[in-house]
Amino acid sequence: MKNNILLLGLILLLGRQASAQDESAPKLEINGFVRNYTGVLFAPPNEFSIIQNTLNLEFRLSSDKFSLYANPYYFQYPDKEDEFRLREAFIDIYLDKFDFRLGKQQIVWGQADGVFITDIVSPLDLTDFLMRDFNEIRIGVTAVKINYYPSYEHSFELIWLPAFTPGVLPAGGSIWQPTYDFPAPPVFDYSNSEVGFNLENSNVFLKYSMSKPWADIQLMGGYTREYFPTMHVTPITPPDPNAPGLLIQPEYHRLGLAGASFNTMIANFVLRGEGAYYFNKNWQTTNPAAQDFLIEKDYINYVVGLDKTLGDWKFSAQYIQRIITDYDEAIRDEAIDNLATLLVSRTLFRETLRLEWFSYHGLTKGDALMRIRGLYYPHDGFSIEVGSNIFAGTEGTFGQYNDNDMVYTRIKYNF
Repeated sequence: MKNNILLLGLILLLGRQASAQDESAPKLEINGFVRNYTGVLFAPPNEFSIIQNTLNLEFRLSSDKFSLYANPYYFQYPDKEDEFRLREAFIDIYLDKFDFRLGKQQIVWGQADGVFITDIVSPLDLTDFLMRDFNEIRIGVTAVKINYYPSYEHSFELIWLPAFTPGVLPAGGSIWQPTYDFPAPPVFDYSNSEVGFNLENSNVFLKYSMSKPWADIQLMGGYTREYFPTMHVTPITPPDPNAPGLLIQPEYHRLGLAGASFNTMIANFVLRGEGAYYFNKNWQTTNPAAQDFLIEKDYINYVVGLDKTLGDWKFSAQYIQRIITDYDEAIRDEAIDNLATLLVSRTLFRETLRLEWFSYHGLTKGDALMRIRGLYYPHDGFSIEVGSNIFAGTEGTFGQYNDNDMVYTRIKYNF
């Protein structure tokens, strides 16, 4: 938190000095929102799934050659420790054919909605699983981002992350804590989960983009580190031989990827997709002969989506598939995992009301998450959202949360 406050102070100080040195310089612009987010579980005794008050601020100062931006936020909870964080705090420098962005930033790649195929530069905060807005799920990373524009139709993006930023999993005791199937009581050792700050541990990404009248195409690659740890499992024999245990050692492994994405129009439909080939992923296995019950295999992950707008209606469907190459039957995950998403939304009353259905359907495990909501905008800057999150199934990514069906409200004021 101390580093966040110092970084925010530096951004504001630079902005103030720039304005003071030039009377014609833009003044510091401040906007943001306040919000109350309250959720209640359907299952008796109908406990609160979340009570969160938010203050989100954005500071911005821009000129022809540079801009400064900072986005601090504050989450206040009645039942746990409050959070004060910097989501982003960076400096933009604009040259003739180059843009530089230095600092803490969210970086979004790819064409998919609600799933992360090539969008892996910024790690995820899954404290509340997927219940937050996606711009709040992504964690800002300390990065140097360089964009080069040799022509109007072509561009290159180079990203260097000098420091490793891990993803965030739900805390112990949370209703969103993942279900682990350990055959024996585990003992955790986190000594291998530290990633030192040095050049060897930095991450790098490169993307080429081409924009033509008939399609937008991106090619990308990266040499990174998984943002969620792999669990190394070693059987241990305690003093009681009849009560064996497991030593669990989380570790963040290297991961390489090469991918592509596209977006085009076909017969008034928007066709989009993206895919990536991932190298050297460690998978959990039931084979006791495997080192730490892990086996290394590459995998392919891709999505194809189709969008259509008809008046006030919007329809969007996606098909997502993950394929483990050279599959071993001892791997705990399925060789092929299939997922689909569906979005249907409509605006009413001169766009003061929006009704939306967005759902995930796990085709392999038969699980699902259905997110149904309505958003009402009675006045400028003010919105009221009422919705529900319904889980189905008994296993899989969504089925494990079958008891977490809820109804919620979000009351928000933008300024």
